Amino acid sequence: MANVVGEGAAVRRTRTERAEVVLETLGADPYSPARLRRVLEQALVFAGAAFAGVYTPGDDGTLLCLIESAGLPLTLYGLRDTYPLSGRSPLVEAHRTGRPVWLGPEDLAGCSEARRTPSVDFSVAVLPMHAGGGCLVAVTDAAGGFDTEDRGCLALIAEAVGHRAPAGAADTGELPADAFSLAMDTGHVEVGNEILALFGIGRDEFDGKVESLLGRTVPEDLPALMSVVEADHMTIGDRELEFRILQASGPPKWLRLRGRLLPGGEGRPARLVGTVADASTLRSDVTDVARVQRLAAALATAGSVKDVGHAVVTALRKPLQADRIALAELENDRLVVTVLDPPEPESWPELWRTEWRTEWPDAPVRAMPTLAAALREGRAQIWPAGTTLEPALAEVGPGGLAVLPLPAGGRMAGACLIGWDSPHEFGPDERALLTASAGLAGQALVRAHAFDAEHELVGMLQRTLLPRRLPRLPGAVAVARYLPTIAGLEVGGDWYDVIPLTDNHVALVIGDVQGHNAGAATLMGQMRTALRAYAAEGHPPDVVVSHANRLLMEMETDLFATCCYVDVDMEEGAAWCVRAGHPPPVLRHPDGSTEIVETEGGPPLGVVLQAAFPMTPLRLQPGTVLALTTDGLVESAESDIDEGLDRLARDLAVADPAHLDLVADALLGGAHRGDDVALLLMRYDGMAVRPLRESWTVWRVPEAVRHARRFTRRTLRSWGVPQDHLDAVQLVVSELVTNALVHTDGQVRLDLTLVNHRFRVAVADSSPRSPIKPTSIGWEATGGRGILLVDAMSAAWGTVPVGGGKQVWADVVLDG
Repeated sequence: MANVVGEGAAVRRTRTERAEVVLETLGADPYSPARLRRVLEQALVFAGAAFAGVYTPGDDGTLLCLIESAGLPLTLYGLRDTYPLSGRSPLVEAHRTGRPVWLGPEDLAGCSEARRTPSVDFSVAVLPMHAGGGCLVAVTDAAGGFDTEDRGCLALIAEAVGHRAPAGAADTGELPADAFSLAMDTGHVEVGNEILALFGIGRDEFDGKVESLLGRTVPEDLPALMSVVEADHMTIGDRELEFRILQASGPPKWLRLRGRLLPGGEGRPARLVGTVADASTLRSDVTDVARVQRLAAALATAGSVKDVGHAVVTALRKPLQADRIALAELENDRLVVTVLDPPEPESWPELWRTEWRTEWPDAPVRAMPTLAAALREGRAQIWPAGTTLEPALAEVGPGGLAVLPLPAGGRMAGACLIGWDSPHEFGPDERALLTASAGLAGQALVRAHAFDAEHELVGMLQRTLLPRRLPRLPGAVAVARYLPTIAGLEVGGDWYDVIPLTDNHVALVIGDVQGHNAGAATLMGQMRTALRAYAAEGHPPDVVVSHANRLLMEMETDLFATCCYVDVDMEEGAAWCVRAGHPPPVLRHPDGSTEIVETEGGPPLGVVLQAAFPMTPLRLQPGTVLALTTDGLVESAESDIDEGLDRLARDLAVADPAHLDLVADALLGGAHRGDDVALLLMRYDGMAVRPLRESWTVWRVPEAVRHARRFTRRTLRSWGVPQDHLDAVQLVVSELVTNALVHTDGQVRLDLTLVNHRFRVAVADSSPRSPIKPTSIGWEATGGRGILLVDAMSAAWGTVPVGGGKQVWADVVLDG
């Protein structure tokens, strides 16, 4: 309980208070670039900033220089790496006066030094860190700029940076153990003791030359490392690189360099400052050969295209530290996306979201020359940061993009895209890994596609026997899922159905026919049709299931079926459940609690001819979720059905009923797939407008029609229906009641219903014969005009079977 209270208290803290707690946990190392970046990242989290950076005075005291940043590239907002202290920019003003500057889009429009390039509207905050010690700059795209709480968070972050971060490029104290400072004109480098230890060089024997460190580098990695330490190949900004160094014994060691090139002043050289760390904790000890072997083993057991994609993502994304991977199959001249990692749409360019998880943007392939050329050549292609590519590709990897054609059997099976957000240096080992992985993935993709096609054929046969779509329900939402078994290619007998009934009743049905073969599938289709027909006749739930049981017995089949049938009254939130050898329903109540409904139930269908199927009442409050499933989801060789139902109830309790599709997908995540699985969910919301209803039993007396009209008139007046609508409604009532009295025997019942401005007249009798609208009537005819009058006066009319008879209904729209 103490933990619960503590968590609740944490939730109630303001963002400023939470930011203060987080900043205190980041430590107080005044020289750690990693810590400074983590501090700046809190501006993105707690103040909603898109960019945050620290500017400090340069060596010669004439410039404010960017020493660290987090978030989007500063060039998106027209910011510079340096600002002259003699200028009049907002950064210089905050640095000089010691007062924060808050600029909105209107202010920036007239500030040439603050905004050099056109962009979307944004706001800028500049907060001095301490007197003469530089400033914190933050940018937000949010409408209205930084609010009061955002500003409080930024003040805390500026204070944390000002007291604990280095004063800037002018700091001359001893370097931390993992830091270095390289003069770009002379190659003289100052390094911490930990870096020397990583290179295996003693402090006394180090001559201060960068060449002494580069000489220990693995030759294949030297070009990439040289591109970082050569000033004429660099621009101001961040750099990150992994490279290997030779050791006296054993395999090469992986190191990671993180640095930033700082501009120099007059007579002062530019400097590269940063850290070097052992990357063994971040990079697996296995070699790239071992990674390829592991990928081959994973692909050998991949049974579907989804499994192939998962294996490729596991083998490549983390080792390459990529930000996103896309895998697509090549079908004729179009690429069809099969895997996107990460799967969230917001992680991908906006262009991709228009065809989300279907076809590649800008398909066909010929519309993308870069991609078409890579597929035509059949070789892995790598483009570094800044390369001009077509829009569908450029935003996938702004920091670097690799395209891997996936060859298989003399053709291209598809393509794999790997993208980085930050500038990425491609080493020779990465290129070899990509090439080897592409060949393996292509062959596996073809095998998996053939396997998936066979399963799709089975699934398609099954789906043709199931509802194509579920109907829209009054006061409720229903979703369904069906998963065929992955054990073999046999079709199963699981089914579900949602049947709209009269008077805003809905029948939810789920069932399972014994066996996995064509006979089971055929019988499943017959049982689904029979239950739907019996339900439409207006029988109560126990009679519907009893009739289905009798039908199955008379079919003389060796198979039996289980079934759960729930009749829900959408107006009252009441339901009746009948169970025939099937798992019971599970309810999720509005407060999040779940209940496995205790029902007596009857035997499976097709086992006992004179079987009883008792009804169990259910009560549904608005927000209740009703879950019906087959035993494939709740029973397996490892767990019995009681354990499976308990697990289903727990999973349903933690789900968000507002997104019923996501709930269904999550519940199916635990399916063992040794058997077919059918799942039917309904969230009862309650009807926004409940119909007004009245009924009248029409007695066979000479004044019967006049009594029916009088009952209708009194009812309409009590419901507040305007007088000018009474004549039309009473005419429809007269014709329908007369037709029932003249052409049928037995009892006649008149039902009146009003929903919004739609009035329904329904007359039920004991004859199954429906009235037919005549095509033409001669002047001498004595009958048939009644239905023509009903057709003329009503918006719609029709008949439905009811308990051995029929019900004729007509709708009249009451305007105004």
